[in-house]
Amino acid sequence: MSLSPTHRSFPAHGSSVVTCLILSRGRVISASDDHSIHVYDPLAGELRLALLGHEGGVWAIAATRDILVSGSTDRTVRIWDLASGRCTHVFGGHTGSVRCLAIVQPEWVEMEDGQREKWPKRALIVTGSRDHTLRVWTLPRSGDAGYSCFDEGDPDDADDNPYHQLFLEGHDHAVRALAARGRTLVSGSYDCTVRVWDLVTGACKWIMVGHTQKVYSVVLDPLRHQAYSGSMDGTVRIWDLKTGTCAHTLTGHTSLVGLLGLSPRTLVSAAADATLRVWNPDTGALLHTLAAHTGAITCFYHDEFKVLSGSDGTLKMWNLRDGSVVRDLLTGVTGVWQVVFEGRRCVAASNQTLDGTVQTVLDVWDFTEDEDWVVADVSPETEDDEIESEDEQGELINA
Repeated sequence: MSLSPTHRSFPAHGSSVVTCLILSRGRVISASDDHSIHVYDPLAGELRLALLGHEGGVWAIAATRDILVSGSTDRTVRIWDLASGRCTHVFGGHTGSVRCLAIVQPEWVEMEDGQREKWPKRALIVTGSRDHTLRVWTLPRSGDAGYSCFDEGDPDDADDNPYHQLFLEGHDHAVRALAARGRTLVSGSYDCTVRVWDLVTGACKWIMVGHTQKVYSVVLDPLRHQAYSGSMDGTVRIWDLKTGTCAHTLTGHTSLVGLLGLSPRTLVSAAADATLRVWNPDTGALLHTLAAHTGAITCFYHDEFKVLSGSDGTLKMWNLRDGSVVRDLLTGVTGVWQVVFEGRRCVAASNQTLDGTVQTVLDVWDFTEDEDWVVADVSPETEDDEIESEDEQGELINA
């Protein structure tokens, strides 16, 4: 029998929207359109660090160990030391908002000749921007020399940045989503295409055409040699990375598919039509349609057992085995912006009306006593022991 989790909530970011939310090494890290990044202790509900420096909204973050990377509408990428709260590096080069990013850790990759090699040789940062381009940077290590583009003359020029590796051009519109593993990078753009890049050489391997409207989400599946994309055209496409062709077109959604997530056995899509759909990533077969919300899905998380989805002032938990609603974790709030579940802990960011004013709130649930929903985290092989692999986070559906 499913038990009720312990629950606590605390204010965050005033009344601003939380644009990103991750759990990393027992810390809750939230970014906002108020230009700030906050680090909280989820047990005490206390603000541990306020990372200040961006001059625009922060729309992308990723963390590994004590390093956080952030991208902003101020066009910069910043690297932060989570032990001290200090900004150690500021990268310039993009001429538009940095809308998406990922940290790529070294891992074993099977090559075309059947041999296995570790790529990348050193951890990388990949960033995508509204300026139509992507950039690849070396991830600074703790103790590496600091760097700020504002100390180097032209802050938009990355040529003299020793951490800058690749400049990837080709998209004709904003890069809205990216995913990367090993030496493979997949990007989705408002130009309706999905592109596959080699992270080592910078070559564009495939331009995958098929969507008829903007691409909002992409997921990479190295084990199946596939990528998945969601679009404003209401479809999800499964792409064969060996041939660059569309293996399956998944239909059923009636509007923007803004969010995608992948677990070992299921692909989940979330759309502005108020539904989530669960698919078999091997065949493209529809397994479940999750239909209990009344508004666009703004965020979701899933693993092999459950789905959590935010919409219309509610946060719902679904049983992935049969597609049924398990419980409502939040009801009656103004909007649910982000949700993440790791191990035994779930965190959600929402706007709630408290004492007549709208307040941004972080809610934390602990499922320690509920064996049905606690899942051990499994990280991929990496260059360093115990480096965590963060789940790709859902984004606001922002047409």
